Amino acid sequence: MWVKLCCLLLYFLALFVLARVFEAVAWYESGFLATQLVDPVALSFRKLRTILECRGLGHSGLPEKKDVRELVEKSGDLMEGELYSALKEEEASESVSSTNFSGEMHFYELVEDTKDGIWLVQVIANDRSPLVGKVHWEKMVKKVSRFGIRTGTFNCSSDPRYCKRRGWLKSTLIMSVPQTSTSKGKVMLKEYSGRKIEVEHIFKWITAHAASRIKTIYNSEHLKEEWNKSDQYRVKIYLFANLDQPPAFFSALSVKFTGRVEFIFVNVENWDNKSYMAEIGIYKTPSYILRTPEGIYRYGNNTGEFISLRAMDSFLRSLQPEVNDLFVLSLVLVNLMAWMDLFITQGATIKRFVVLISTLGTYNSLLIISWLPVLGFLQLPYLDSFYEYSLKLFRYSNTTTLASWVRADWMFYSSHPALFLSTYLGHGLLIDYFEKKRRRNNNTDEVNANNLEWLSSLWDWYTSYLFHPIASFQHFPFDSDWDEDPDLFLERLAFPDLWLHPLIPTDYIKNLPMWRFQCLGTHSDEETLETFPDSESDSDSENKEVFSSDREVSEDDELSTFHRCSEGERRCGVETCSCASQRCHREPCERKARSYGSYSSAGDMEPDWSAWPSDMLHCTECVVCLENFAKGCLLMGLPCGHVFHQNCIVMWLAGGRHCCPVCRWASYKKKQPYIHPQPLSSEPPS
Repeated sequence: MWVKLCCLLLYFLALFVLARVFEAVAWYESGFLATQLVDPVALSFRKLRTILECRGLGHSGLPEKKDVRELVEKSGDLMEGELYSALKEEEASESVSSTNFSGEMHFYELVEDTKDGIWLVQVIANDRSPLVGKVHWEKMVKKVSRFGIRTGTFNCSSDPRYCKRRGWLKSTLIMSVPQTSTSKGKVMLKEYSGRKIEVEHIFKWITAHAASRIKTIYNSEHLKEEWNKSDQYRVKIYLFANLDQPPAFFSALSVKFTGRVEFIFVNVENWDNKSYMAEIGIYKTPSYILRTPEGIYRYGNNTGEFISLRAMDSFLRSLQPEVNDLFVLSLVLVNLMAWMDLFITQGATIKRFVVLISTLGTYNSLLIISWLPVLGFLQLPYLDSFYEYSLKLFRYSNTTTLASWVRADWMFYSSHPALFLSTYLGHGLLIDYFEKKRRRNNNTDEVNANNLEWLSSLWDWYTSYLFHPIASFQHFPFDSDWDEDPDLFLERLAFPDLWLHPLIPTDYIKNLPMWRFQCLGTHSDEETLETFPDSESDSDSENKEVFSSDREVSEDDELSTFHRCSEGERRCGVETCSCASQRCHREPCERKARSYGSYSSAGDMEPDWSAWPSDMLHCTECVVCLENFAKGCLLMGLPCGHVFHQNCIVMWLAGGRHCCPVCRWASYKKKQPYIHPQPLSSEPPS
């Protein structure tokens, strides 16, 4: 997860640097930056009209270029970036979809139950033609969709009873606007009553109703009263302009941010005394002023702060976000991070996509589960102060220059999705190249695996996991007990073995301690072997001999043989190993003269116990083959402390019996090491 997070951060850093490179290239070729102001006098009539349409100002009664230019200047400063975006939006003549309502419930769900948007619906009465023709309606849909106004068509033939109850006996236009200034308030439906069925006249009707929701100030006394008033709104945005009504994008944003931000239009057209404006720091018009508890912020001075719906919407969302905005942002980031698994995972193509689907499902599930307590946490009434401090932090951080660059880059890449996807793909291919190179240097075989090999291994793993639950993946010796491992504990909870026998990997066998049996008075050049490279060659060769043997004793016969052991059959020079109820009891030897059998090759010489590992029990006989240890033979010990011939115990364990033949302790499970007792005093007890 941390690797994918670092890769995603590197990708965002690359996008930031790439955007600065594009700005430098644009400045080198054209000689201007996106934040550079444009003189409206140098623009053509078509470009000026395009700017007015994007800002939502009517220009049907302005035939002269001079009047259009003055209207552009009254609505706000024009930047190169806004001009470029407006021209690009006009060239990209994409068809905007319109909703066709199927009945009353569909209409109520989308229109009357939507509290934070504006709808324009054309109602077609029974056996009547629509009020707006098809060509004009398509132009109307395209025009109003720039400002977030959704459109639809309701044909009364699909639900005549609802139309009759509503009084829609003739074809008309219906506009829905939130009635109150509170979030999730009531919605009012207004019917178009104009005589002229033209796009410009209908658009003026829409903007007039939307602007009526905005508080308008006409004199300095009213401004002073409103400026010093403290109410429920913590964030207010003022538009100081010499206009009859605010632009359509400003009115549309007031509906979108209902209950979060208060929009105020200050009409300074007929003001004689503007001294109070100078007192509060307003020296020019038009000006977009954001007033927060932290101070005053002038919108339009930083990068990407254009006079348009999209730019101001991004700016206000970063200052006063909703919980839904934060959820969508986290959802996008989590999925971008999860898709990095497609490039980090090496091997077969099918394996990459299987891992990707698994990662997407896991990450999205965890995201949704983690958001549930957060939503409940935010509903608590005594967390208002925490919520206010969080919004204060958002306002402080998102009014910086760096935040304006990030918003500008977000708008740039979101308007060029092909560039965004290509850079993401290129970044992923670079990650794939370096990851493949790293794993090849580590001699990882999974890099060269094909689809069939991986599918075969996946099927083997699935069947073994389904029918033989995995008990352990760990090697011996352990750093912690198997029972204390949380991953293995969860696996056993998810797949209880019940009557099934666990499937245990045999990799731990090569990590068991091995050494050679020596006697006192003889010094061999071969010392204790505990999984060092010089002992692996001997163990491997002997393992091959064991596994190639065709003769194998059944498990039941061997168990019956081991249960017949008694105290008289097995004794050691220092300790006695005896079997009782499948447990090994350690008792001091009373008679040194009788050892644990006779030394067939070492004569009567005492074994060299100093060469044995400290946690192994001292004995001279292998209970698997019932033969004494010969001088120089290879021995192997289990975690429980019992010692056997290396060949004998490997054959026992490789046959699927992963337990000690004496005490039945698991051969892969750690056990507390046995501490040999101090030798007793030679004096007889009194």
